Amino acid sequence: MAKLTFITAEVCPFAQRTHLALLEKGLDFEHAEIDLGNKPGWFEEVSPYSKVPVLKRGDDIVFESAIINEYLEEAYPEPALMPTDMLRRANARIWIDFANTRVVPSFYKLLLAQDPARRAEQADTLTGHLRYIESQGLAKLGASPYWLGEEVSLVDLTFYPHFERFAALTHYRGVAIPDDCPRLKAWLAAMQARDSVKATRHDDAYYIASYAKYADDTAKSLTAREMRGA
Repeated sequence: MAKLTFITAEVCPFAQRTHLALLEKGLDFEHAEIDLGNKPGWFEEVSPYSKVPVLKRGDDIVFESAIINEYLEEAYPEPALMPTDMLRRANARIWIDFANTRVVPSFYKLLLAQDPARRAEQADTLTGHLRYIESQGLAKLGASPYWLGEEVSLVDLTFYPHFERFAALTHYRGVAIPDDCPRLKAWLAAMQARDSVKATRHDDAYYIASYAKYADDTAKSLTAREMRGA
């Protein structure tokens, strides 16, 4: 089996997505932690976007979390983290896209917003996305704990990391998961009980401290710069 090396930074939610996938697959891998504020010279050679995560598998180098996770699904199909049915797989990718193009930008734009009116606008946008998830996604599953049913999937692993970091939004912007989203709260509790999440998660205080510079708009990370321009 080809050697796997996972290049990551624990604070990064995108890297946590892939860390979760590796653990859910039960794969053996080397773990290379880098300092995002002082990246080693060799990092640019494996990460053209200068971002984590990066996965090395033998001579293969793959970057961008959603793409890495699909690569892992194809390279190591068991246990499956995507449906085999073509339509259900397409639906899973639609929700992954919703996470990446709706929820994630709203998360950062709200955290970065300094003007009260802008904050209120972004808070409304994000809570609207959460209610859409509740009504159009999770609420349609009945008692099933995860996004696609009884088994965890790449959809769950894509959404979860930013919800783990929601304490930063609550602390700095007073925004929480709405009370009228009980299925979303139940899903979050189910995810927090998984061994993969327990192995990778940090407490609320860690994220409140880690996102302080986002909240005062002094963060210099690539994500912060991209979200300011989005």
